Amino acid sequence: MKFYIHNRGDEVSRQLEVTFRRQAETHGLIWDEEKPDIVVSIGGDGTLLHAFHKYIHSIDHVAFVGVHTGNLGFYADWKPEEIERLIEGMGLRQYRIVEYPLLELEIETDAGTECFLALNEATLKGIEATLVAQVNINDEQFEMFRGDGICISTPSGSTAYNKALGGAIIHPSLEALQVTEIASINNRVYRTLGSPIVLPKHHHIDIYPEAGKRLMLSIDHIYREYPNIHSLRANVAARKVKFFRYRSFPFWNRVADAFISDRSN
Repeated sequence: MKFYIHNRGDEVSRQLEVTFRRQAETHGLIWDEEKPDIVVSIGGDGTLLHAFHKYIHSIDHVAFVGVHTGNLGFYADWKPEEIERLIEGMGLRQYRIVEYPLLELEIETDAGTECFLALNEATLKGIEATLVAQVNINDEQFEMFRGDGICISTPSGSTAYNKALGGAIIHPSLEALQVTEIASINNRVYRTLGSPIVLPKHHHIDIYPEAGKRLMLSIDHIYREYPNIHSLRANVAARKVKFFRYRSFPFWNRVADAFISDRSN
């Protein structure tokens, strides 16, 4: 099995990479940055997002596993003292593949069409003024939005920014996307739904921002400024991200450990 390690860059993560590579060689694992079968992320959930976008053009052929060197995350679920067990599982190929849905975006601008994939979420915000945009669902006008912005998240990303905005947590086995408002304006003149919306795989949402406004689009950790976006379409992507699982760690246990209990300590 060919592998590559993407680390956070801090001293602890770099040293753990050295240890991991040394032990991996004794189990017949081959280092290959260009075409790995598995990408080991050492750091946190943010590190894995970076790893995902590094190999975004190879996600059909590569899977990810995370080792955390900080707080327990939703993607990085192995501890540093457990890497020997992880390496043994990789060497013996004792694993199963888990696939999570991705978010697909299509952006129309003056320069043409751009397409992106997001693992966690995408957000659209106004830079100098309120975001004003017509929102369509399945090609029918749903509402006129006014506010700071709109967040569109995947099920696995529903525990991140989406949750902070009051969105629901969705199990990643569900092929859906969630649309959550960011500080919408609601009064006698302007009105939005004011609640998160969950759309199934066969639905899509289109956002048509007010013309000529500078906007900021974020895709996971990547931020891009646009002088004028004509439209943004979002839907559940046909492609999925793959994770290697060498042991059971149910999603709701992750949620409880992250937000409710201290069972991970």
